[in-house]
Amino acid sequence: MERTLPKAEETWLHFKNKRYEIIACPVIHSETRERYCVYKALYGDGGIYCRPLDMFMSEVDHVKYPEVRQKYRFEKIGE
Repeated sequence: MERTLPKAEETWLHFKNKRYEIIACPVIHSETRERYCVYKALYGDGGIYCRPLDMFMSEVDHVKYPEVRQKYRFEKIGE
C-alpha cells in the first residue's frame, strides 16, 4: 500500500515528537527532478525545512531508534 503524499497546510508528526506544517509537496528540483517536501516547524522559531520526499516518507530506523513506536519518520496527524 502506497502512502498518501503530504499536502499544504496539513500537520505531520516527526518520530521525535515534533509537529510540522506542510508548506508545499511535492516540490521538484529544477536540475535533478528530485521531489522534495517543504515544511515549517510548529515550535521554537518556526524554522522552514526541505527534505527529499523519499526520506520524508521513509520508515523510522528501528535499529538506531529501538524505543520509537511510530512506523514512519513523519506521520499525518489524525490519520
